[in-house]
Amino acid sequence: MSELAGRTALVTGATRGIGYEVARRLVETGQTVYLGARDLRRGTEASAEIGATPVLLDSTDGPSIAAAVDRLRNEVGALDVLVNNAGIAGDQRPPAEATLDDLRQVFETNVFGAAAVLTAFTPLLEASRAPVVVNVSSAVGSLTLNASPDARWSMLAYPMSKAALNMLTIQYARAFPRWRVNSVSPGPTATDFVGAREGLPTVEQLRAAGVAVNTVQEGAEILVRMAMSGPEGPTKTFVGNEGPVPW
Repeated sequence: MSELAGRTALVTGATRGIGYEVARRLVETGQTVYLGARDLRRGTEASAEIGATPVLLDSTDGPSIAAAVDRLRNEVGALDVLVNNAGIAGDQRPPAEATLDDLRQVFETNVFGAAAVLTAFTPLLEASRAPVVVNVSSAVGSLTLNASPDARWSMLAYPMSKAALNMLTIQYARAFPRWRVNSVSPGPTATDFVGAREGLPTVEQLRAAGVAVNTVQEGAEILVRMAMSGPEGPTKTFVGNEGPVPW
């Protein structure tokens, strides 16, 4: 039996893509995994496939977050691993075309939603002997990379949201030094963000064209690795599958 057996993990936005793969991999280690879903029917179906436990959780809806906290408190009493995976790409418009509504929509999920979930579950994380928080960020949120003369991104809402999420990571890591709190970048991955929707190229087609893109399994690797870190693991870092990402 894995040494991780007995731990409890919650993965938000886990009915498909990277979140689903992370939940599946954590189940394989023997952990009790709650699969967070905005649509309980889809969450129940996904959980049945991998042996997870579905929980209704919409990171933009306070009552659903509170209900999820109450449920985990009653069923397990503590939360060892929180993977803040729920996020949206939004309309990826350049700065001159972006609107305040674009920013509000993306920040509502990627920043305020992540903060709301983390804040609400803080008492259950504090009840754990070795709490771990994984905030799913992106290299597009790196101020350093975006300031480079050869930066290739020209959009506003999504990079801003991930930069703000990285600050959430830093501040929580400082406030709770006993916790392991990290931002991770799965890299360009064939999910609904890149190459998984109808009409978009496949991973193979993108790679043939010289575009670096991960499969879902490859993208999830760094999330799983950080979620499985123990009390001696890193904290206050921003990392991808290839190593550290500049803030």
